[in-house]
Amino acid sequence: MCFSATASFGSGTLLLAIGTVTLRMARRPAERPYAAIPLLFAVQQLVEGVVWLSFSGPAWLNFTATQAYSLFSHVLWPVYIPLAAWLLEPGGPRRRGLFSFLAVGLAVGAYLLYNLVVNPILARPVGGHVDYQSPHFYIAASMTLYLLATTVSLLVSSHVWVKVFGALALGASFLSYLFYARWFISVWCFFAALLSVAVALHFVAPRSILHQRIPS
Repeated sequence: MCFSATASFGSGTLLLAIGTVTLRMARRPAERPYAAIPLLFAVQQLVEGVVWLSFSGPAWLNFTATQAYSLFSHVLWPVYIPLAAWLLEPGGPRRRGLFSFLAVGLAVGAYLLYNLVVNPILARPVGGHVDYQSPHFYIAASMTLYLLATTVSLLVSSHVWVKVFGALALGASFLSYLFYARWFISVWCFFAALLSVAVALHFVAPRSILHQRIPS
């Protein structure tokens, strides 16, 4: 979490347990990337716990942990989320639409990766949160494309709980920016991590009407 090392390690440990169970629920290889989302969020939260500890440690640890966290927040998610949803989707127009979002995610992920290499992100504790200083250009455009890839793409899915996760993540992004604009990266990633519990609901309620697919 974005408020302390203890909170980060605590949420990471909880998500580690949830993610392990969720991954075991996947019945087909195509379901495993989506089922692994809570597990990946767990790793990200644990890494942020190290970021917190690094503030009183050596500079190299802070730099390494910050870049590792940023690879998750900036590069992995805009590519991984639409890819996981695309693999989960049967053939049809929705799958083709998700492929378009995957292309968007690849583009913005590559752009942000380039910026991470050229201008590494710096992290420091400010106001009880981790302030990630991300000095890249075209912030509005890249953020719009990022949200399209990580949240709006899920709304295209024919699976109801996938759409629920996307809607919750999108709503959390607006609230995080509204109340925590300066610490947006850290705060939104925390809320998105917790909301990834909705990923498990896709697998634990197979007989529920809410799990039924929406016609393409």
